This record gives sequence, C-alpha cells and structure tokens, in this order.
Amino acid sequence: MTELTKDDVRNLVKEYNVKFVRLQFTDIFGVLKNVSIPVEQLDKALNDELMFDGSSIEGFVRIEESDMYLRPDPSTFVVFPWKPREGSVARLICDIYNSDGTPFIGDPRNVLRRAVAEAEAMGYSMNVGPEAEFFLFHVNEEGQPTTITHDRAGYFDMTPVDLGENARRDMVMTLQQMGFEIEASHHEVAPGQHEIDFKYSDALDIADKVVTFKFVVRTIAQRHGLHATFMPKPIFGIAGSGMHLNQSLMKNNSNAFYDPDAPNQLNEDCLHYIGGLIKHIPAITAITNPTINSYKRLVSGYEAPVYIAWSYRNRSPLIRVPAKRGQSTRIELRSPDPSCNPYLALAVCLKAGLDGIKNKIKCPNPCDRNIYELTRQERKELGINTLPDSLYDAMANLAADDIVKEALGPHVLQRFLEAKKIEWDNYRMQVHPWELDLYLTKF
Repeated sequence: MTELTKDDVRNLVKEYNVKFVRLQFTDIFGVLKNVSIPVEQLDKALNDELMFDGSSIEGFVRIEESDMYLRPDPSTFVVFPWKPREGSVARLICDIYNSDGTPFIGDPRNVLRRAVAEAEAMGYSMNVGPEAEFFLFHVNEEGQPTTITHDRAGYFDMTPVDLGENARRDMVMTLQQMGFEIEASHHEVAPGQHEIDFKYSDALDIADKVVTFKFVVRTIAQRHGLHATFMPKPIFGIAGSGMHLNQSLMKNNSNAFYDPDAPNQLNEDCLHYIGGLIKHIPAITAITNPTINSYKRLVSGYEAPVYIAWSYRNRSPLIRVPAKRGQSTRIELRSPDPSCNPYLALAVCLKAGLDGIKNKIKCPNPCDRNIYELTRQERKELGINTLPDSLYDAMANLAADDIVKEALGPHVLQRFLEAKKIEWDNYRMQVHPWELDLYLTKF
C-alpha cells in the first residue's frame, strides 16, 4: 500500500479537480456503504469531524448509540477513472470510531486491524493474494438482472465464444488506473464466469482492494449493459464462484513459511499455520461462506472443496500448497467465496493460523490422492472430515469456537449470528419451486 498523508490527499484533490469525495466503509456483511461529500467538506473529514448515524447500518449499533465518526485512511485515496461532466469523484475508505474517540469494536476494518496487531506482536505480517470469480449476466428490458448469458466459453477460452471479454478488458484497465497490479484475467469454467487476479499485498490493503474490486467490476459491467454478480452459486448444475485466498506470513522481511532445508521446504510455522486453519475451519466457514447460497457451491463435482484436508499438489482438498518456494511460498485456502466480508474473512484465517503457531497445532498428513474418488470408509481411515454442509451447521460451529469468536469480538459475533439466524429461518420457512415440482402433484 502506498502511504499517503492528509496533505498528499489535499494536493491530489487539487491536481485532479475533484469535486466530490465518497467516504466508504462496509457493514458487518461486507456490503459497501457510502457517504458523499463536496470537496469543500474534505478538511472536516480529514480532521475526523464527520459524524453519521450508525444505527442505520446493519450490525452496527442501536438507535440510542447512533452517533459515530468516519475517519478516512489517507492511503486509500483514489480518483475514479470514470468522469462526470464536470470535475472528478474520489474516494477514501474510513475506519469507524465511537463518539468518545475510541475505535468501534464492530467495524470490520477494526476487526482485521486487531488480528494484524496480534500477528505483529509475534513478529509476523500477513500477505494475501485473492482469486475472486464472478458471473456476467444480461439484464432484461426493465434493466433487472437475469441469469442468462450468451457466452458459451469455458476455462481460458477467448473470443468469439467469450462474449464478456470486452467488459473484462475494461475492468482490468479501470482497476489498473486505480492502482491495482493485475496479474491475470481469464474466462472461468462456467459460461459467463470470469476471474481477475491482482497482486498480493498486506492483509488490510487486500481487504480494501477486494471491496473496491467488487465495486469496480459491477460498475463497468453495468456500463456494458451487463450485471456482475459475486453470488456463490447463481445457477444449478454448473460451477459456482469462489475466492481462493493465498496466504503467507513474513518475518524479518523473509517468508516465514519457507525453509530450504525442511521436507518439501515448508517450515514448522507453515505446517502449524495449516494445522490451525484445519482445526478451526468448521467455524471459519460461517464467515468465509456466509450465505445460504454459499453451501450450494460447496458440493462434490464442481471443483469446490468439500473435504478438510491439504495437499502439495492436487486441487481436491481444502488447502493446497502451490509449487513455488522461496519468497513465493504460500498456502491456498480454496473454500471462501466472494460473498464474504474480506475484513472478517482474513481476520479469522489469520487468527486461526496464529493459534496453530502459538500452540504448535499438529498438521495432519497431506493427502495427494483425489479425495472425490475415495470411499467414505477410506476418508474415515485417513481422518478426513467434511466442511459444514449448511449455514446452520457452520453457525453452530462458530458459536462453539473460542478462537474464532475472539477474532470477531463480541459485538460482531452477536450481530452476525442474530442476522444469520433470521436469514436461515426465513429460508427454511419458504416454499421453493423444487418442492412444488416434486410434491404438488404427487401428494
């Protein structure tokens, strides 16, 4: 992340003739929120004097404690490449503070800051490289999104079958203008499915980039007459969208997972980090896969992980260790999906990995066989369990895991579980078309 000061922001505003500044933050579910101010109010914002009503944001506070402060992070300043007729629009991502000047415990950015601070106290910093997938669909005559695509492409295909290529190219160019270093973009497995990968960075910067990425992708898609969705499984029978998280720790400017003299060149920190993730993954899943729809992606047959195992080479387990070593040594957690709040997702992953290192949690033996082809008895003999198969089960695991609960803090934990319980109850009480198709004429 490029470090900017408040004076840097003031100078850039003048240089780019900025007329409005969007102050952005997320609710506990990762939904981007926005307060737009004219540039004349920028000094007030940079001096931490702007208040907003926190009771109107889901998961924040009750109405009697609603006054909260937006504190912009100068290093997140960026000018949007798309321009209105006059002047420019910029944005700053904000931290949320209470009226007494203390950090708001329910701010997702603050949740990640706490986990990062714990890692720093142990001598570590976290690097993350996300791989976010999304679908591009047509809209109908009223402009409402559909699940229709004329795209007939598959993995790594190109025009003429990849009809989203123009939109994806514009997304890449826009992201580059906003400071992203794009490493690759390509068509994914399913028709209408795409992936754009950007360079790894520190955890907080990447969480900021993920929420920015989703905003940009949706904006550019709309300008092409398309709807971009990060819903994990929008269509039955084809692959869903994931957001693999490549994670590593740095210590004394060196990769803390790499040891040239260790078996497979992975040191004890790496193996214990994996051990921590595997121990806590049933609870982590509630955060990294936070919707009812998330669990329709986590099924066998569509490349998403189902089994709690790790491997040096094959892609069927939950965690894969890519082949590159040295400073590129990392682990890839393959279960998260892009509907998650990236601040919370990275916080719980880091907290679990640090718990593994602190307590030297034993890492199970790697499984280099195709787990999808193993029988239930073979998986049992290898000690391979499965991820939660519903949001309800994941919430139960979250409620029982002290480490993951500590990472979230009591405020986020309570509000998250309350909201997801309501979501689950609403879902289970609905009568779905599948039920009508199966039962209406049968009984």
